[in-house]
Amino acid sequence: MTINKPHKPGFWLACLPIALTFMVLGVQLFYFGNFTPHIPLAIGVAVTALIGWLRGYRWNDMEEGMMHVVRLGLQSVGILIIVGMIVGIWIASGTVPYLIKLGLSLISPELFLAASVLICTVVSLSLGTSWGTTGTVGLALMGIGNGFDIPMYWTAGAVVSGAFFGDKMSPLSDTTNLAPAVTGVNLFDHIRNMLPTTIPAMLIALVIYLVAGFALIGDQLVNFARIDTIINGLEQHFALSWSLLLPLVVTIGLALKKMPALPTLFAGALLGLATAMLTQGVGLQQAFEFMFSGYQIDTGVREIDTLLNRGGIQSMTWVITLMLVALAFGGVLERTGCLEVIVEKILSRAKSFGALQSSAIATSAMTNVVGGDPYLSIALPGRMYAPAYKTKGYSPLNLSRACEEGGTLISPLIPWNAGGAVVITALGLGISDGNTENLLYIPLAFACWLSPLIGMAYAHLGWFSPKASASEKAQWQQEAAELAAPAPAK
Repeated sequence: MTINKPHKPGFWLACLPIALTFMVLGVQLFYFGNFTPHIPLAIGVAVTALIGWLRGYRWNDMEEGMMHVVRLGLQSVGILIIVGMIVGIWIASGTVPYLIKLGLSLISPELFLAASVLICTVVSLSLGTSWGTTGTVGLALMGIGNGFDIPMYWTAGAVVSGAFFGDKMSPLSDTTNLAPAVTGVNLFDHIRNMLPTTIPAMLIALVIYLVAGFALIGDQLVNFARIDTIINGLEQHFALSWSLLLPLVVTIGLALKKMPALPTLFAGALLGLATAMLTQGVGLQQAFEFMFSGYQIDTGVREIDTLLNRGGIQSMTWVITLMLVALAFGGVLERTGCLEVIVEKILSRAKSFGALQSSAIATSAMTNVVGGDPYLSIALPGRMYAPAYKTKGYSPLNLSRACEEGGTLISPLIPWNAGGAVVITALGLGISDGNTENLLYIPLAFACWLSPLIGMAYAHLGWFSPKASASEKAQWQQEAAELAAPAPAK
């Protein structure tokens, strides 16, 4: 059989695998009441590959496209593995239980949601990782919220808002470094340019969480007997003291020293192991088991057992396998030209700067939806939209901000995205068990979706939308001249 020269699909054909995948996901979620998106995404890979084959693409080329994007996500897989280890061993060491006790003892129930946002913001800014923050401090806050009788999805929304806000603004974050690298801008210029959208979004979110905290508690009496039961249960099964904060403090300290994420988090896991052995009497083999299979305890207090029986590398297998399939889907969509065709169609309709900026944010968000990975959602639009910003004379700082708002911040709001899957697994939201009520954390993560909306409004109003500077224009001219210059003779 003669293989035709590969050529890109038409717009509607490019949309077909995405539409079919969402249809199958909808049937799985709303008809069968089960949320395991692995198979629908795998079907999406197969449909896209079939379309690519019919358009002349060879399987080897499409496979290489999938493997290329999967390789880009391998660092994230490593982080997920270590976060699973940390969750298990920081519970066994008493670090998470001690944080829960402190929160129940010191935080006012009415102020809890607002305090959760601020705590997660500070930790995420320091660590540069929303996933690590969610799996450690976020988990402890879930326990505190449970003690205050606050619904899980409200607490999760606050945790996600703070953790991903901090990730977006931290110079230590990989996504915060990726966006300026892809678009060719300075890291700290990029961070400063995100302040006009990020700060208002966070202030609005804080006000909402303050009002919600008082509304949820209302006139009802806080069940201090229940809180005392949780604290007493923790004190009976763990030796609790300030020294248990050492793994968290050292991990934040290493992050502030700009150590890479993987060794920083692994050092935190090893410190947790040492703390568990020295303070809780955990044996080495048992500690290894907690890091691999997760922590197990039977205190007789349902709230404690439900919260603390989790963690370990095995708890992350659902997330990791989902992430790999989603990355493969994004890779084959990119390699067969489907994503490029869709973006080109969008660009042809984006006549004004407001439409261009909104399209870049929306494309990053949609790449999160179909690609399943925040890195792809930043890298792909960053590459494809750059020429359009140059043509309109606007600084690529606008594009780098758009990529972060649609990429970093929307990632945790997509349950089958790597970010969303981490949130669901690490916070124990039970979505994979069919408990879809906890999906309400998505609209309640106010800071994550308010910032992109504010960014779109600014673009249409012409606010905080810098034009290209003289130095940027000179750089573009130099790059164009270098591309036009003839290659040197060999």
